[in-house]
Amino acid sequence: MLARWTALFAAPEAEPYGEQLLRRWSEPQRKYHTVRHLAATLSVVDRLAGHADDADLVRVAAWFHDAIYAPDRTENEERSARLAERVLPELGVADEAVAEVARLVRLTAEHDPAPGDHNGEVLCDADLAVLGSPPHIYAGYTAAVRAEYAFVPDEDFRKGRAEVLERLLALPSLYRTQPARSAYAERAAMNMRTELARLRDRVPPVT
Repeated sequence: MLARWTALFAAPEAEPYGEQLLRRWSEPQRKYHTVRHLAATLSVVDRLAGHADDADLVRVAAWFHDAIYAPDRTENEERSARLAERVLPELGVADEAVAEVARLVRLTAEHDPAPGDHNGEVLCDADLAVLGSPPHIYAGYTAAVRAEYAFVPDEDFRKGRAEVLERLLALPSLYRTQPARSAYAERAAMNMRTELARLRDRVPPVT
């Protein structure tokens, strides 16, 4: 993973920053938003790279999009974007590129890029690709999300999680790139509707 980070920068001092980011992604409160999620997001960005206007900026944004993550906070994306705005100038990244990375990170709060926002479409599709996973992987994802929110009572969690799923299902299109729609859309809709039904019926998740 560290080699993937350093390959994005000409600056030789990039490595310590990558190490610090990986430590952030490895914090103990994380159960889903881990280095594994980062690696999976980067892999999907690679597959969708041809759709992006600047795939490397999308990759940098992927590194930062959950760099700050606390389950009991609601402004994680904003704080992560501000971290990118502090770190990237120290690596010699141009102001315009820094602004684009920060914009992309903030976009992952709602996953609703504007039409024609190719970089945003790639990052959001990559971040949401897990929703279109095979059922056993999706079950592991939902279990990890619940573990991150273990401090939330069951009834409150069910309500909040249902609201998230309903919002995603209400989007005109969950995935904006054609490759992601083809690969994930049908299964994602099935996974989310199945989970939503279980939440409404108060059925424990399959583990």
